[in-house]
Amino acid sequence: MKVFSFKESFLHFSIPSFIRIRVYALLVLIIFMSNSSFAQEKIFGNYFEIDLNYQIEDSIPLQPIIDAADDGDTIVLLPGIYSGPVIINQNKIVIDGQGKAKIDGRGIASVIIINGNNVVLRNLQISNSGGSHNNIDAGVKLIGSRCTIDNCKIDECLFGIDILQSDSNFIYHNDISSLSRREKALKGDAIRLWWAKGNIVQGNYWHDVRDMVVWYSVGNYFIENKGVGNRYSIHFMYAHHNYIRGNEFFNNSVGVFLMYSEKTIMVNNLIQGCNGVSGMCLGLKETSSNQILNNKFIYSTEGVHFDVSPFVPEKRNTIQGNEIAFCGAGMFFHTNQLGNDITNNNFHDNLSNVIAEGITASGNYWNGNYFDEYQGFDRDYDNVGDTPFDLYNYVEHLWDYNDDVKFFYGSPLLVIFDFLERLAPFSEPKFILRDEAPIYILEEKN
Repeated sequence: MKVFSFKESFLHFSIPSFIRIRVYALLVLIIFMSNSSFAQEKIFGNYFEIDLNYQIEDSIPLQPIIDAADDGDTIVLLPGIYSGPVIINQNKIVIDGQGKAKIDGRGIASVIIINGNNVVLRNLQISNSGGSHNNIDAGVKLIGSRCTIDNCKIDECLFGIDILQSDSNFIYHNDISSLSRREKALKGDAIRLWWAKGNIVQGNYWHDVRDMVVWYSVGNYFIENKGVGNRYSIHFMYAHHNYIRGNEFFNNSVGVFLMYSEKTIMVNNLIQGCNGVSGMCLGLKETSSNQILNNKFIYSTEGVHFDVSPFVPEKRNTIQGNEIAFCGAGMFFHTNQLGNDITNNNFHDNLSNVIAEGITASGNYWNGNYFDEYQGFDRDYDNVGDTPFDLYNYVEHLWDYNDDVKFFYGSPLLVIFDFLERLAPFSEPKFILRDEAPIYILEEKN
């Protein structure tokens, strides 16, 4: 099998250093296009199917081919299987598998380690890493900066892409899964950012992995990715100034979890099917100054979970314009927390729209929300209720003490008991919140 390696005079136009100079202009263009009528349908994962069944016995060692290349070379791999692991120390090198080349790590360690800068991997299948959590065996271990991993299928690798103290990389349209032989808790993470800045993760599809984690990492962008059937869709910890837009996460235990992280912008995401004891679309743990805007949190145990958030009451969280529906609890407040601005959200068809495990959730600012249980009037036809919406817990008190009572929700006995509690309470009901200007009729968005 013959392998071609050649230099191209126009290579600098196709590597991340060119894009890096214009990263902010590119981001503005992405946002504009996604919000315009010209935006195309989202594509998650690979642009075309990459599923190769070559046998390892027929493999060609890839490391000698890499070693023979110079900085700035492009290596176009012909169809076949190439054995790893491999280490790339050169800068500005491109490896293109044309969708027909597979790199097999033979279960030894990380399949590809990139130490050089401005390296591009595209159109490859990357398979069979080692299985060590201590070594963080990955399909691609990215140590150099300003690299691009584009349209690769990474499968049977403990971790997918490990971005370790590596900045300004582009992770585009990859299909990532972990070791199929392991239980979910023993799998690795799809993408792991550790002390990494300014990376763009866009259009990827991760599934059958443990988590996707962003720790100690600042100023990264997560745009139009899809995650299905994992534990955490994205888990942030000590990670500030990150941007999350247009992602779709289905049937994970937790959608997005912000832990000890500040100034996150999260907009236009769909999170659905986060069920189980710990199921939540969005978890806020000791996190402040976040903007949660125009998302859909649906069909889950909890829509939004607050745990000592904001951590600093003066650094307010903004929760605005979200649809929170078909959940056990639309919002769940673990403590009597102050400092959240909760406005213009749509609460409907939840078992309980808001639950306060502490005394109340009234220390937050509630205004202009739609609650399907509002029973006021709108005599001046401005679509704002004439009277404030006051939320009390009546029969819900029962499952504060015994969660199994929820099984009888909607039964005739519980309906009658709830009516009697509201008509003539046997005990003082629990005051949850007041919205001074509740929306009267929900207007459908185009």
